[in-house]
Amino acid sequence: MSWHVLHLRSRSEKKVAELCEVHGLEYYLPLRSETKIYQRRKVTVEKPMFPGYFFVSFEPDERVHLLQTNHIISILVPPSEEVLKCQLDQVRQALDVDPSLGVVDALREGRRVRIRGGAFMGVEGVVESARNATMVRLNVELIGQAVAVDIDRDFVEIID
Repeated sequence: MSWHVLHLRSRSEKKVAELCEVHGLEYYLPLRSETKIYQRRKVTVEKPMFPGYFFVSFEPDERVHLLQTNHIISILVPPSEEVLKCQLDQVRQALDVDPSLGVVDALREGRRVRIRGGAFMGVEGVVESARNATMVRLNVELIGQAVAVDIDRDFVEIID
């Protein structure tokens, strides 16, 4: 059985999980806990960690069970199944420790970003180094030259 990533229609992750249960397919749907207050009541709901994505293992002939639904946009085959399983195990371990963890965009060297807080708010640049989880070194382009700025990850947004 090989692992695949399903790109799903909006808000259909739990429906596909039920379908996998019915057909006996191994799957992983990472859920995070979110507490909201509605009319003075605390309500805790479990939401998908990666909205629109679902991880499932199936044989080629079992694919038809999934495709018969109207929930799947595409099936993505990972370049390395072992790397995908290792990354999913890391996500599982992190959620076991803290089920309220959220998702952030991955910062990679060379990505364009905008600073959205602090003294450098509004400045755009290129990520030069993202080695430290809380600090990002940016290559900010001012007057045609580069300046290196240390900035907290919370103040950085990725520009598409």
